[in-house]
Amino acid sequence: MQFIGRQFMEKTRYLHLTPSDQQMGETPPPLEKPYPHDGIRIRLQPADQVFLPEHNLLDLIESRRSIRTYSQKALTQKELAYLLWSTQGIMDSRAPYFTLRTVPSAGGRHACETYLLINRVEGLTPGLYRYLAFSHELLEIDTVSGITDNVMAACLGQPFVRSSAVTFIWSCIIYRMSWRYSERAYRLVHLDAGHICQNLYLAGEEIGCGTCAIGAFDDEEMARIIGADGVEEFVIYLATVGKKKK
Repeated sequence: MQFIGRQFMEKTRYLHLTPSDQQMGETPPPLEKPYPHDGIRIRLQPADQVFLPEHNLLDLIESRRSIRTYSQKALTQKELAYLLWSTQGIMDSRAPYFTLRTVPSAGGRHACETYLLINRVEGLTPGLYRYLAFSHELLEIDTVSGITDNVMAACLGQPFVRSSAVTFIWSCIIYRMSWRYSERAYRLVHLDAGHICQNLYLAGEEIGCGTCAIGAFDDEEMARIIGADGVEEFVIYLATVGKKKK
């Protein structure tokens, strides 16, 4: 395993990179994964309409912890909208070249897509959804009973997936990043995922939620659940969110 890791670091050095498709004049891929326009979509309220208590940023940073136990209180749709905006909200776009979002990304490529396992959000049927960042909407993917157990099993049986209000599932469409950065993209997307998850921790603290990042999951099974091939699009990170117990 050490050999594989060292080889990855070696082969993704600039010394070994092949010219990127951007350098070769290829058309950039879209900045959002295509989706069926006849699907069920739920428009979310703008983040600036969410009432927030006043917190000092340092207080949020210092109080941030990985929390695995949650109350049974549901999140509101406003709160979910705030979390989504804080982690992937688009402030400006120069499609198909880059977007400016609430988190940094190498070259503004933002290769991550956000899926949500929703257990307890007011007004939403439990199930699997996808966040459409450009329109600030949710797209219903799967509301069949048992999807929560499937995601928990794919997370190696970690029970707080079931008890959370929402589990964020971030996938990566690697060509969105490698179009510009060649093989170096595989390093960069992991950095991007870290930026996203830290924003989720801090935004969750703002609205009284606990968050726990998950790096232990079955890659193939998680890809199957969200309908990805596991190669061109693969799951890179997860995090549970729920209201803190008093």
